[in-house]
Amino acid sequence: MNIPNKITVSRIILIPIFIILLAVPWDWGKVGSGEWTIPTAHLIGAILFIFASATDWVDGYYARKYNLVTNLGKFLDPLADKLLVSAALIMLVQLGFAPAWVVIVIISREFAVTGLRLVAAGEGLVLAASKLGKLKTMTQLIGIAALLLYNFPFQWLGGFRFDLIMLYVSLFFTVLSGLDYFIKNWNVMRDSK
Repeated sequence: MNIPNKITVSRIILIPIFIILLAVPWDWGKVGSGEWTIPTAHLIGAILFIFASATDWVDGYYARKYNLVTNLGKFLDPLADKLLVSAALIMLVQLGFAPAWVVIVIISREFAVTGLRLVAAGEGLVLAASKLGKLKTMTQLIGIAALLLYNFPFQWLGGFRFDLIMLYVSLFFTVLSGLDYFIKNWNVMRDSK
């Protein structure tokens, strides 16, 4: 297994640790003061999520730069991304930070696009990620990180809800990129056997 794939596997291994930090009622106190306080375990979970998200860029960059792109990496990398984002969104619903319907739409889009990719793979086609898809991922990661950080540092701007705004921006790009993906690749569904 090459280094980019090891980085991707490490991202998958971090997911249960992230979930435990947010799900178990640890009593490690809180960080912050005044208008912004966050349970220490949640802050550690948020930092872990941000770190894991950054490894997505690192493994992709490293694989392309040193020509280490493998079929295993093509399978594991998007799987790790979807698992990390889905776990974070579900935990945000459990914590009461994200509306369940938004999370359902986002996760449903991921299942639908994965299904389309599987149909294409069965036909011997590889469907590349689009710029809209990359924008979708970036806005999702920013929105999730902002929610996990209890809207830090925007809570000091008179109640400006950057975290929720980014969640809805990511929802917009999730739906838009999903529609774009299906429109551009409709022939795969139409012509599949």
